[in-house]
Amino acid sequence: MESAQTSGLHPGDPAGAGADPLWDAPIVLAATPIGNLGDTTDRLRALLRTAEIIACEDTRRTRHLMSALGVSTTAKLVSLHEHNEASRAAELVEQAASGTRILVVSDAGMPAVSDPGFRLTAAAIEAGVSLTVAPGASAVTTALALSGLATDRFTFAGFVPRKQSERMKLLERLAGEEWTTVLFESPHRITATVSEFSQHLGAGRRAAVARELTKKYEEVLRGSLGELAEELTRRSSESTLRGEFVLVVGGAAPGDRSADGQPEQVSLVEVAAVVVERAQAGEKLKTVAKELAAAHGLRAGEVYNAAIQQRSQG
Repeated sequence: MESAQTSGLHPGDPAGAGADPLWDAPIVLAATPIGNLGDTTDRLRALLRTAEIIACEDTRRTRHLMSALGVSTTAKLVSLHEHNEASRAAELVEQAASGTRILVVSDAGMPAVSDPGFRLTAAAIEAGVSLTVAPGASAVTTALALSGLATDRFTFAGFVPRKQSERMKLLERLAGEEWTTVLFESPHRITATVSEFSQHLGAGRRAAVARELTKKYEEVLRGSLGELAEELTRRSSESTLRGEFVLVVGGAAPGDRSADGQPEQVSLVEVAAVVVERAQAGEKLKTVAKELAAAHGLRAGEVYNAAIQQRSQG
């Protein structure tokens, strides 16, 4: 287990109150706003002003952000993206080891989460150079919170793979995944992706599609995968879909699908047990009963009554 010193905090000093608490660790990964500039933290502003090197996913976007925030800096801005991170990480870690203050930012959200920063983090840990995080906005947790789906257990799967073989592997996993799953997708692919998910995971599987999170035209569509596929298809036929999209897929019921991807035949008692479990996790019992009834070819009223009976006996 790492010591507090390695993670950038002094033993016995949880606040990191050194000579300059802001730079108690020479490398700081900082979250930037995902849309609304009002989500910028005071800590991020101070880090931008006082860093000596700012490693950016896109230096132009970072300069634009600082201009919009009215923040000036004497730091050297260097690029850190997927094509050069492997080679640049060692250089940045060496500079941090000598005491240089290095701030790492992505275009939006948290570095290292589907953005550059992971290789640099790994290299710093390997070299014994301390680093820390200045947390902030996250498209993953924002979409999850807005989805209306279970949040007690979830997984983040990054961007939906473009290669069909990799996408099929993802769908095979999601077919039996009982946790809520959060994914990123581009605007020109979101319609095809949701339609494909509906076909392979079942049209009744609950999901949500969020776009332009925290921005003026923020929108969240909620419903079954089948309903969302129809709505996105209608919209894409009328105009071009725009914005950054996050797809949140509800968890599958245990045994929802067989190895060939077809719905399993399960008993009313088994389905009712899953309804009760999800209701105890915070979902509405009636809504879950209707969803699982549709997915398994059962009557919603029967599933609802069976769940009520099981809950009263539990």
